[in-house]
This record gives sequence, C-alpha cells and structure tokens, in this order.
Amino acid sequence: MLINLVLGVATMAACLALQIALLTRALLYYARHQAALDHASFLGTMSILSGVMFLLMFGNLGQVAIWAALFQFLGEFSEYGEAFYHSAVNFSTLGYGDIVMSDARKLLGPIQAINGVLMVGMSTAAVMTTLRDAVKHNTHGWAAEHAPKIRNMVDADK
Repeated sequence: MLINLVLGVATMAACLALQIALLTRALLYYARHQAALDHASFLGTMSILSGVMFLLMFGNLGQVAIWAALFQFLGEFSEYGEAFYHSAVNFSTLGYGDIVMSDARKLLGPIQAINGVLMVGMSTAAVMTTLRDAVKHNTHGWAAEHAPKIRNMVDADK
C-alpha cells in the first residue's frame, strides 16, 4: 500500500508539473491575442478561446498518458491502448468498472481520480477566466450589442 501511495503521489507531481507548464503556455497564448479581442468577431473570439481550451485539453490527455504508462510499467496492462482507456476512465472519474486493476494496485485508481478532478478543475477555471476576460475586453465586437447582459452573466463580482 505504501508503495502505491508513493507511486501515486509522484505521478500526481509529474501531472501537476505538466498541468502548470501547459496552463502557463495557454495563458501566454491568450495574453498574446488579448488585444485583438476588442474588435474581434464571435468566430475570432472563439478561435482564441479554443486555442486555450485545446492546450489545456492536451495537457489533460498528457496526464492520462502518464498514468497509462505507469499502469503498463507496473504490469497491469499488456497493451498501452487498454492502459490509456482505463486511465482515461479513472482520470475523468467515469469509473465504468469494465476493467479493474489487480488488488495489489487498485489503490492507484482512486488516487488518479483525485488527480483528475483537481487537474480538470484547474483547466475549467482557466477556460472560464479567459472567457470572462474575453467578454469584458470585447467592447466593439460581437459582445458589444449584448454587453450588459453577457457581462452580468460572466462577471462574478456583481
């Protein structure tokens, strides 16, 4: 059990490092495109926000891949595809139960689920923060016509 905790925490640390790296990259991407939001069309705004979302999504998939590699390294799965599928189910907290790990390693599943909740939560917070900021900065573009209503919906400070 102790070895599973050590492996789980170490893997969580690796996932956090990846999450922070891609979160930083996503926010820098957004900052570089932020000035364009003032007059951006709806499609222009969505393309900028999609870039942020895709960077964060790739980070989450990268974390699923890290966990899958650990599961395969530990001998839980002979094929990486099956390990990746199981890892995605754990990370997303779906918990289908169609594939279970051995009794010796089953503690890694809940540890990965906790990791997934935290990392997907970070990604969600980043996407919502950029969406809120995009609407606030779109003063002459697509949001201007409906600005008061939209800003009230996304502005938690009011």
